Amino acid sequence: MFASYLIGLREGLEATLVVSVLVAFLVKSDRKDRLLHVWTGVATAVALSIGFGALLTFTAAQLDFTSQELFEAITSLLAVVFVTWMIFWMRRTARALSGELRDRLGDALRLGSLAVVVMAFLAVAREGLETALLFFASVQGATVNAQPLIGIGLGLLTAVAIGWGLYRSALRINLTRFFTWTGLLLILVAAGIFKYGVHDLQEAGVLPGLNAHAFDISAALPADSWYGALLAGMFNITPQPSVLEAAAWALYLVPTLVLFLRPQRPGQVPSPASSPSAA
Repeated sequence: MFASYLIGLREGLEATLVVSVLVAFLVKSDRKDRLLHVWTGVATAVALSIGFGALLTFTAAQLDFTSQELFEAITSLLAVVFVTWMIFWMRRTARALSGELRDRLGDALRLGSLAVVVMAFLAVAREGLETALLFFASVQGATVNAQPLIGIGLGLLTAVAIGWGLYRSALRINLTRFFTWTGLLLILVAAGIFKYGVHDLQEAGVLPGLNAHAFDISAALPADSWYGALLAGMFNITPQPSVLEAAAWALYLVPTLVLFLRPQRPGQVPSPASSPSAA
């Protein structure tokens, strides 16, 4: 549930920030007549994201065991690619996001109403599709219950509340620090998803070594314990991983953390004057 909450919060806040910047720009520019176009683009993007998530679930349910494992492995690996790109992209551009969006919306306003709809749609659709893919990959192998759905729903609601507070200038948070900490947690989540993708490939017979276990800590971390379920649900840490699973987890986690925590060069850090929190 926590991993799903984190996904909903992180991705939802990015989308909410985008929408709040667009709405604030239109209000301050006395172009409230174009707000309907922004919300039309947002609603279409949300509908597409929900449909994409439903399609992933429906497709997986129609496959036989081997094909389903292979499908889940592919979606897991794609989710890792997208979330890794998103983490580093937001780390690099968080402070400049507001100014960049204002420039794009200004161009769209000059082109016409449809351009505003498309611009809002594209800004939110990317986050929505990433959320659907990452959520689908993160809950593979989890116990079938409503907790992941509740978690992502609470995360999205929290993101909307934070975005509204920022828009109304009731909240001031350090977005760079926020995205740094959530980025670190999401790297751990992505490492677990990558590990599970390797496990699915082994289940499908694509990779060998399913029964070659790297270690067995089931005595200290029982799978049916609350803390075992918590670690498995949050970061896909299991008490008896295969050698390939453990190697995949470490090979993703260590270099990704090193690159993420490496200080940015001075030329990579945009001016604080264009911070999204100033929107």
